Amino acid sequence: MPLPSEWLKPDWPAPAKVRGCMTTRAGGVSQPPYASLNPASHVGDDSLSVAENRAILRRHLPAEPLWLTQVHGDRVAEAGVDAEGVEADACIARAPGRVCAVLTADCLPVLFCDAAGTVVAAAHAGWRGLAGGVLERTVEAMRVPPGQVMAWLGAAIGPDSFEVGPEVREAFIEHDPLAATAFRPALPGTLDEAPHKWLADIYALARLRLARIGVSQVYGGGLCTLRHAERFYSYRREQKTGRMASLIWLAE
Repeated sequence: MPLPSEWLKPDWPAPAKVRGCMTTRAGGVSQPPYASLNPASHVGDDSLSVAENRAILRRHLPAEPLWLTQVHGDRVAEAGVDAEGVEADACIARAPGRVCAVLTADCLPVLFCDAAGTVVAAAHAGWRGLAGGVLERTVEAMRVPPGQVMAWLGAAIGPDSFEVGPEVREAFIEHDPLAATAFRPALPGTLDEAPHKWLADIYALARLRLARIGVSQVYGGGLCTLRHAERFYSYRREQKTGRMASLIWLAE
């Protein structure tokens, strides 16, 4: 069954056997404030609505996804090996028909595959997970040379909306001084006054982290979940809201 036109599809030169997508708000049964395609069971939505939304997703997938308990860490689970609800923020799959999934509503979802189409992965990268190395751990778990890895950046909070404190900026710069280029003061200040808030470019930060480990084929990025309320859930905008699912698998 073709994927719904309103879902995002990775714009990358992946092998034909690699299938992936990111859902949007449209096409489900949940009522406000979760309207409408919310597949997340941990956000307060009606359980029957979540089950129906997952059933809608399932019609387009070869199997039930491995739904993770995401904790903003760097653990990588494996579809077909780990059980549903495992605490992890990334997932890999090596066998056809096994579906990796992460849920986001401002955090950055990243889908991965290798050029030969032997392994796929999905990662949930909020700023804590990104700074903690979740993308690096995911690439390591794929067990292929980083130069053969492709990454696609899904919709996340944009660089004009992602306001953070100085401790976030410092956490990234401590790992890589080049990360300073991904931050700018949220408000103009005097020359002798350190900014109290910064605007962070999570897309640029992800690209820097991936480049440091040799992943140069990076696609996607640029959509802002906070600014497109009709299309995406956003925790910063609404707090009580649903989640988008980013999914990837190998076709049979």
